[in-house]
Amino acid sequence: MAKPKIDAYNFGRIVIDGQVYQRDVILLPDRVLPNWWRVEGHSLALEDLQQALGCSPQVLVIGLGKYNRMKVPEETREEIEAVGIRLITLETSEACETYNQLREQEHVVAALHLTC
Repeated sequence: MAKPKIDAYNFGRIVIDGQVYQRDVILLPDRVLPNWWRVEGHSLALEDLQQALGCSPQVLVIGLGKYNRMKVPEETREEIEAVGIRLITLETSEACETYNQLREQEHVVAALHLTC
């Protein structure tokens, strides 16, 4: 299967390979995990990313939301980088663009918060 491609993103809505999602998503190399839920909502914990990290990506792109409300605590950042994964955190529309640029060259995974 081809790596998922983001067609469009707007607040609370993303289109991936023609499919509309209205809840947060994780994009793995071979599929989309819909309805991504975090233990603490706007604070990203390592356990929120188990499926994303399970495929040993080179790069993890995090979409922090339209207004960057989701936070990546330093501890979570350090744990991800300690296993050799390059972490990129951006406002979600920028994260979508970055993911699309990297998806053909790198083993990349994205975790995207679609609202605030």
